[in-house]
Amino acid sequence: MSDELERMRGAFRHQKSVRPDAAARQTALRAAMDAFQKENSEIRQGTGIGARLRERSMNLLTALKRKPMMNFAHLNLRYTLAGGVSLAVLAFVVVNVEQIEHVLIDTASEYEIDEARLPAAREKVAAVPDAEPASKPAPTLEPEPAPEPEPEPEPEFQGLADQSAQSPAASKPKASQEALTRGAPPPSAVGPAVGQAVIEERAQHFTFSPQQAPSQRIRKSNEVVIPQYQDQGRDSFSNIAPNPLKLVIQDPVSTFSVNVDTASYAFVRGALNRGVLPQNDAVRVEELINYFDYNYQAPDSREEPFKANVSVMPSPWNLDRKLLRIGIKGYELPKTEAPKANLVFLIDTSGSMNAPDKLPLLRNSFKLLLSSLKPDDTVAIVAYAGSAGTVLEPTQAADKNKILAALDRLSAGGSTAGAEGIRQAYQLAERQLDESGVNRVILATDGDFNVGISNPDELKSFVERKRKTGVTLSVLGFGHGNYNDELMQTLAQNGNGNAAYIDTLSEGRKVLVEEAGSTLFTIAKDVKLQLEFNPAMVSEYRLIGYETRMLNREDFNNDKVDAGDIGAGHTVTALYEVTPTGSSAQQVDDLRYQSDRAETETDQSGEYGFLKIRYKLPDSDSSTLISTAITKDAEVSSIAQAPQSTRFAAAVAGFGQILRGGRYTGDFSHDDVIALALSAKGEDPFGYRAEFINLVRLAKSAAAIEPQRQ
Repeated sequence: MSDELERMRGAFRHQKSVRPDAAARQTALRAAMDAFQKENSEIRQGTGIGARLRERSMNLLTALKRKPMMNFAHLNLRYTLAGGVSLAVLAFVVVNVEQIEHVLIDTASEYEIDEARLPAAREKVAAVPDAEPASKPAPTLEPEPAPEPEPEPEPEFQGLADQSAQSPAASKPKASQEALTRGAPPPSAVGPAVGQAVIEERAQHFTFSPQQAPSQRIRKSNEVVIPQYQDQGRDSFSNIAPNPLKLVIQDPVSTFSVNVDTASYAFVRGALNRGVLPQNDAVRVEELINYFDYNYQAPDSREEPFKANVSVMPSPWNLDRKLLRIGIKGYELPKTEAPKANLVFLIDTSGSMNAPDKLPLLRNSFKLLLSSLKPDDTVAIVAYAGSAGTVLEPTQAADKNKILAALDRLSAGGSTAGAEGIRQAYQLAERQLDESGVNRVILATDGDFNVGISNPDELKSFVERKRKTGVTLSVLGFGHGNYNDELMQTLAQNGNGNAAYIDTLSEGRKVLVEEAGSTLFTIAKDVKLQLEFNPAMVSEYRLIGYETRMLNREDFNNDKVDAGDIGAGHTVTALYEVTPTGSSAQQVDDLRYQSDRAETETDQSGEYGFLKIRYKLPDSDSSTLISTAITKDAEVSSIAQAPQSTRFAAAVAGFGQILRGGRYTGDFSHDDVIALALSAKGEDPFGYRAEFINLVRLAKSAAAIEPQRQ
């Protein structure tokens, strides 16, 4: 075998080599290069290094043309080494391009860049077009003239202009837009150094400052994006001082107006769901208590619209005191007896309503209300921003599509001419006045009135005069950060209506669908309560909540004094914490030189006090009196024996007082509230009581103040 190999080697050594002609060599090399091009046509190159690789290949072709074939091995080795180094550098660049793509993706997720635009951006950064042949000179990088800046439209709401002017990152989205829409020469056409600089510049366009508002997205070339209204820390509430402890011997009578509003509970819930404790004045304890329905005995007819339900149990935060509960359940109005409704939706469409929890939520909530109306009820819509105007003339609820279309046309922008809107809404309601029906304006706003009359006292006088026409006013609040609760409470109380706060669509359904009867139909007006305590049984007392509803003693019998209204099915609960006479829990010391016990010890009636309720029927101007004695027959000796409704109301009252600082609740804690509420949860078909228990848990870890937005 070895001899045969030697003979073959000798033959090859003596064989004369035949040199291929130039044409055949050129044809073979071109075929090889075409095959290489076809095989690698889809491989992207990320920087100007690709141009150098192409240049080396062209140099190789030139060298092969000039060098004899015997030197091919030397050339092949040199260019193979050079090509290997170049391929390694190319791989490094490809990795860098992939890292830039990751930066783009991370930036998009953090700053909410439109995902639909990222593929185009990746293509512009990653894709390098084929280089021009080496025979042509490489084009130079000529900077394109900057496009004429488009004039920014004048924002209708001044706050938007102020916000964009003050933002240090306001110009960065525009720079990104120019980079994406104008384009730049391909890096491969201008050499590696300039190409790399272009890529780095583009990458910087996607590195947004953390101070930029996330709501400001990259604008499209022909689109003006108006950022959502954002405000913080401007919620306004009336200053409330908790009702003080009073001595029965000095001030035995307590008088107040009923309150069926629930706005405070929904606002507190919204704050806690954001992880923030509400400010003290936002917590009206009676509105937290009255948010829930209680199983009180309901009256049998509209002629006697409610009955008083009373109970007495030990106070959960001080067992040496008593908790006296007064409950009222309004007459449930059957749907067949519901009067015709003449409604005017007065909708705030100012710039401050441009937020998801404002105008969009408002529209959807009113759409839910339409399902609660009868076909012959009428709906009109008045909107107000810089000025006010009628969006929809009175339309029967049967024409639902027309009403829905009018709601969908509403958009936010401009200042807030609320007073003019109220005036026009009352005008429209009076024009369609139904003497035997319900005539009501429903105002939906964040309460930010800044054009025309904005003083609460002036607006109060206006709605007081207008209620004499038979048109009432209810108020629905939306949004936070700029919520004017003080103004809304003033309007609702003096417009003979009620106030609610809608923070979710679920709350909109509760207020406008589940409780539509109590929201729209009044069964009693000017309802006042007065409780006279027996000093033989009670030495001290304190009314929990109702601080903004207190009346003078003489106001109770004066029918000219306005008070709260009760809607169909409304539940009203009032809690007094009382100190029994002779108890060690008495907080006020006896006087040294005066006897406070004069002749009262001989009273053996066993009555804690005497309750009187005065009200007017909706079509009457004269009040009717209901009275009942609160005796020891309504008392239980332990909290566990108390009615379920009393225990749950006590848990809510304890939580409300803790949110306000816990001045009178001692060491009663959030855990104590949860335990008491769980023991009295009972049937909870809509989950409201379970939600309350969860809110108490949230309050334990909530922040004292909302972090400042950037």
